[in-house]
Amino acid sequence: MSEDFPVRVDQRGAVAIWTIDREERRNSLSRGTLLALGKLSREAASNDSIRAIVVTGAGTKAFCAGADLKERQGMSENDVRRQIELYRSELRPLEASPKPVVAAINGVALGGGFELAILCDLRVAAPHAELALPETGLGIIPGAGGTQRLPRIVGEARAKEMILTGRRLNAAEALAWGLVNRVSPAGVDVVDDTIAFLEPIASGAPIAQAAALEAIDRSFDVSLAHGLELEKVSYDKTLVSEDRREALAAFAEKRKPRFTGR
Repeated sequence: MSEDFPVRVDQRGAVAIWTIDREERRNSLSRGTLLALGKLSREAASNDSIRAIVVTGAGTKAFCAGADLKERQGMSENDVRRQIELYRSELRPLEASPKPVVAAINGVALGGGFELAILCDLRVAAPHAELALPETGLGIIPGAGGTQRLPRIVGEARAKEMILTGRRLNAAEALAWGLVNRVSPAGVDVVDDTIAFLEPIASGAPIAQAAALEAIDRSFDVSLAHGLELEKVSYDKTLVSEDRREALAAFAEKRKPRFTGR
């Protein structure tokens, strides 16, 4: 692990795996970690070999325990403000990625680590994972989007419960709340399970997936009528693609389509 670039990069087929490699610091989000995730996200957007992205943490104890409090020691209030802006500037490209992004939650996801997980499109949790936003108990609030994204996923009442009480959810509770999409079977590595879960995406139609993500993301900021108009624009991107014609041919020939992202 290098503190200059504390994210380990691997690729299995069409799936990129980015592992926060700071196990001794519970994979906390240092400035270097944020910059590394931002750089990787920007590069992946135009990398045709990547169909999906998995974000996880090193080891089995922590996905990401949030801000690096050791790094925060000695920071002025303005320093912290600049760090919060870095969360937004460097994690936004991951959230806006045209490639589906999945958090493989291999342990605790707390504070900023929880916020990293919920900006991903999907979440798979190990059975021992725990998720929480403890900030109000520390005299602050979730500052990397938690107050905005969590209500959109679990609803206002449950989001307020998590944020105001600091309640920790175990993996089963998170699944029941709709906060995670899947809990891996006991004894199965969460990254391996996530890769298997992603197979329909990794072998799917990239243009259609990007268009679907675009249409869904736009829906949160506009009226239903406007959203339906924007959906038409996203749909048109798939209509003119070679992938759509390949899917029709594959159906007629009773075979699996071979999507190329064109």
